[in-house]
Amino acid sequence: MLRSSSTTGGSVARRWLMKSSTTTASSSIAARKKTTTVFAGNSFATSRSSGLTTTTTAIRSMSTSFGSSFAEPGCESLFDEMKNSSSPGESITAAFTPSEAEAENDDKDKKDTQLRADIRTMGSLLGHIVQDHHGTEIFEKIEELRGLSKKWRMAGAGRGTDLSKVNEADATFKQLTKACSNLSNGEILIIARAFNFFLSNANAAEGHHRIRRLNMATREEALPDRYDSCGGALKSLLEQGHSEDDIYDALLSQKVELVLTAHPTEVNRRTILEKQRRVQKILTKADYLRDAGLSSSTGYAQTELDRSLKREIASTWQTDETAHVKPTPQNEAERGTLVVETVLWDALPAFLRRLNSVTTKTISKSLPLDASPVIFSSWMGGDRDGNPNVTPDVTREVCLKNRAQAAGLLKRDLIRLESELSIMDCSSELKDMALSLGGDAGNFEPYRTVLSKMIARMNRTEIWAEEQLESTQNQSQYDVEDVYTKKEDLINELMLIYRSLCETDNEIEADGFLTDVIRNVHAFGLTMVKLDIRQESDRHEEAIDSITRYLGLGSYSDWDEDTKLSWLQQQLASPRPLIRSGSWNDNPKFFSSNAIDTLETFQVIEEQYEESLGAYVISQATTPSDVLAVLVLQKNAGVKKALRVAPLFETLDDLNGAAATMTKLFSLPAYMGAIDGKHEVMIGYSDSAKDAGRLAASWAQYETQEALAKVARDAGVEMTFFHGKGGTVGRGGNPQTYQAILAHAPDTINGRFRVTEQGEMITQNFGYQDRAERTMDIYTAAVLAEKLTEHVQPTDEWRSLMKTISDVSCDAYRKIVSEDKRFVPYFRSATPELELSNLNIGSRPAKRKATGGVESLRAIPWNFSWTQTRLNLPTWLGVGEAFTTILASKDGDKLREMYKQWPSFRTTVDMVEMVLAKSEPKIAQNYDDMLVSDEKAKELGAEIRAMHAQTEGAVLDLTGHKVLSEDNSVLIGLLGVRNRYVDVLNCLQSETLQRLRKSEADGKEDKVLKDCLLTTITGVANGMGNTG
Repeated sequence: MLRSSSTTGGSVARRWLMKSSTTTASSSIAARKKTTTVFAGNSFATSRSSGLTTTTTAIRSMSTSFGSSFAEPGCESLFDEMKNSSSPGESITAAFTPSEAEAENDDKDKKDTQLRADIRTMGSLLGHIVQDHHGTEIFEKIEELRGLSKKWRMAGAGRGTDLSKVNEADATFKQLTKACSNLSNGEILIIARAFNFFLSNANAAEGHHRIRRLNMATREEALPDRYDSCGGALKSLLEQGHSEDDIYDALLSQKVELVLTAHPTEVNRRTILEKQRRVQKILTKADYLRDAGLSSSTGYAQTELDRSLKREIASTWQTDETAHVKPTPQNEAERGTLVVETVLWDALPAFLRRLNSVTTKTISKSLPLDASPVIFSSWMGGDRDGNPNVTPDVTREVCLKNRAQAAGLLKRDLIRLESELSIMDCSSELKDMALSLGGDAGNFEPYRTVLSKMIARMNRTEIWAEEQLESTQNQSQYDVEDVYTKKEDLINELMLIYRSLCETDNEIEADGFLTDVIRNVHAFGLTMVKLDIRQESDRHEEAIDSITRYLGLGSYSDWDEDTKLSWLQQQLASPRPLIRSGSWNDNPKFFSSNAIDTLETFQVIEEQYEESLGAYVISQATTPSDVLAVLVLQKNAGVKKALRVAPLFETLDDLNGAAATMTKLFSLPAYMGAIDGKHEVMIGYSDSAKDAGRLAASWAQYETQEALAKVARDAGVEMTFFHGKGGTVGRGGNPQTYQAILAHAPDTINGRFRVTEQGEMITQNFGYQDRAERTMDIYTAAVLAEKLTEHVQPTDEWRSLMKTISDVSCDAYRKIVSEDKRFVPYFRSATPELELSNLNIGSRPAKRKATGGVESLRAIPWNFSWTQTRLNLPTWLGVGEAFTTILASKDGDKLREMYKQWPSFRTTVDMVEMVLAKSEPKIAQNYDDMLVSDEKAKELGAEIRAMHAQTEGAVLDLTGHKVLSEDNSVLIGLLGVRNRYVDVLNCLQSETLQRLRKSEADGKEDKVLKDCLLTTITGVANGMGNTG
């Protein structure tokens, strides 16, 4: 059993960034000379094997991918080969001694062998660092916790019908929780960091290995020949009978817009993320050396790489991974644009170059220079929905920073072009321009002459934006005429250079870096990303109400909908503004602080140059007047080219009423005249699921998009849907992006797909160039295939059955969440929801309003809390009752038919099944046992876990599976290994919460415990793959 440490929590917490005493370090080093310890898929056990191999495609290989050597001297090089070991007992050798059948599988999957080597090497380095800094005693405690967790899993984790196994599992779990309770606060922090660090490193290695495998598959082709890649999708569409022209036209007309948001689900600090990027670069360099046959363990390059890896891991371990200050909206915007600056700026043109190669080879057509099938936008600094920290000044600042950063990137690219284009021969058009700019006819380098002037203007643009940032009155030494404010000006100059090179037989130069720059300007413009503005509908109503009362027209809020619409249309037709700019500051009697903030936000919109801003999203939109109000406020502010207005339909009632709202809007001549035949509607996945449950929300979203698409077609309007999805299934997320896009209702995407990329998903999908290119490839292939693929249309019988399923599941969900008086006390005590609001992982409050219960809680902390306890309640609650009801009725076979024949329904069921597979009721019960004191709330917890079991049974019955997600071997393999680490983190977290709440009840603040909590949260997120 673990022994309590005599060191106080505070002193341990202070020393986790420092070396242990000389005596401790010396003794741990001496101990390692006698024995080697292994951390990961098997144990901290004696072993003499060196590192290597794993796979992400087979369960056996996946199960050993975490079999990394922890503190194993023979595995400290990226170039070590795995060796057999004769060590007895539970050692790493056991995991790597395959049976005859497994050895045969290994022969078929040699391409995966390097992953285990990478993880094993990093695990070995981590083990040495833990022992050097904290001694052997803490190391042994880590091993004992991991061993108990593994033993619990081997006994079935309390599931099954074998009573002896269930009892064995229960006894082991008690040992595990008892061991955690014996730890000091400081020990919890160190141990949680070790498990978190290992999972984080494993994630980095696995992400790198996916790209490694992808690169191996694309050595002969620009993009992989896969169904979810343009490399395979174009071939498949040709085989289906589509013509080359149809495919090409569809590809050029489609648009995927990925909107980066600052929703607080990225729990890793920017510093840690940057260190992880450097680790992946080291792994990439190691791959290059192996490919070149230079993997000698004594070579200089190899030695330097190994030393670099050791430095990064040692530095990361000694870095505080917890954020002690809440980020500002500006901080969040900087983090978002960092991914554009450091990754996407190079990744996007690289992907387009690959796509161009595929189209040229497959359909004999090249991409035009202005083709931008994927573009990026942002909410960071513009999303003020319930976030008082996003002020008008913040939005202004972020817009200027975006321009300054874009100018800096473009200036760098123009300087490179100037260096490369020393060619003297040019077109007469370029020659005339160069001479007009002062080019020397006797020493003529026309391209450099033109580019030097462009560089000077871009430099002024950068200074102009930066000086406005620093000036309280937004002033600069340069006039607008001296700088670039429209991307067309820059594109015209670049295209002049391009045409000249082509006309003088220098197409090879034109197709080089110049092409990448032109494509970047088309995609990113002069702002890197366009910034959306988002605000709640009631804030607009409050602003207009202030105006009408100030003008003596009465209270706008008291008017009925028809009166509001009539008045708003009159204002749209009027040439005059409602009130003079700034007059609200002189009349506090009429204008509240909220109204002033809203009106000044519209003034900021008016100040921005074209392309700085994208859409204006109205959250909690319910009526046509909610939409017209934003147009009127833009007109009042003098906005020359109004932002497109996108109502966000979020709750179940909002979704059901969306078609009627849009039908009314499209019937208004004043509105139709303002939208130019195009419209955008945002579908809220998070809040609708929180309101009605995942199953009811999914069907409402499906039907709403169908209905809105028809309304738009009937009105002659081109409709674009903006999908507000999160990373988790409970918030509309789906790790299978390609299948998720094809599962949308037919005739609703039509080549136009706008979607949010939130929090931790930004790093996962775009944190590294190869990964970013792959993500763009998947989105492009999916939207293209969706448009040209014939979809399965749901029959009337299926629709009727879905209506029943939706109603039953919604009622069951709301019966617990909304109607059961025990639920809120249970939720507050059994999850870390209350503590999450105090963590420094986002600038936005956890609630839209300071008061209110679960209904006012944002969808992110709602899902975040349940993900942490491994119950994942929002995704499955209500599903079991609905499926059980139907399967027991005469429609049972029809439901099974739907699952087999209707991809959209099957995708939804598979996502629920995946979440059930990732859930662990016994872990959730431990939170109840430790944190819930109210007996009625405890009873509810037991009832909910019984519902979880019912849902598992119903899903298995429907799918015909014997084991949850049995056809997803990668998921099963991952969970089979990760669970034993995440289980420990969960036990540490519940122990931490119990101590933290007791400390706070005693009026004390324990910073170490708060760090423990955030570390366990990060660890669970890293282990399970998402947060909120």
